[in-house]
Amino acid sequence: MFGFFTGMRKLLFILSSFVLFTSAVTVVPDDSEEANARIKAIYIYNFTKYIEWPDTYKEGSFVIGFIGNNSALLSELSKMSVSKKVGNQSIEIRNISTIEDNAKFNIIFILSDNSSQLSEVISKTKGKSPLIITEKPGLAQKGAAINFIVIDNKQKFELNKTNLEKYKLKVAINLIQMAQMVN
Repeated sequence: MFGFFTGMRKLLFILSSFVLFTSAVTVVPDDSEEANARIKAIYIYNFTKYIEWPDTYKEGSFVIGFIGNNSALLSELSKMSVSKKVGNQSIEIRNISTIEDNAKFNIIFILSDNSSQLSEVISKTKGKSPLIITEKPGLAQKGAAINFIVIDNKQKFELNKTNLEKYKLKVAINLIQMAQMVN
């Protein structure tokens, strides 16, 4: 009987996550930067449920490096880090201007105004396993694993499985099914 409830709980979790990702999340015009930031922060946190990092990335804090200036998004991610965990790891948000050679990040989020730094991030993370997220058209084809896009005024995301695998990240089929796949 207990196994039945555990299975039901997993099913409800999967269904609720699927609804979150596939529901019509309308992007609010620029005058509501806070609402857009909240949507992206939720997406970023939910990505952590569908991606598996190598064991060495499951120790210490779960570190999200944030390159760029968006105080609303930084605030939302910081609020999230207080109440949420990734597995048993606490979340640490770092607003950075560049990647240090020996730095270890679970996620590196590059804002559109800083998208020119993508190639530098890629070169400095060779042999490491960060999930690189961007928000400018075309960047999933240029090295990002996930790229935020807007389609029909709704927030969506592109996923480049090849880029995920290059960083030794494993992705759940559920996330693949929710994404706009690119090569």
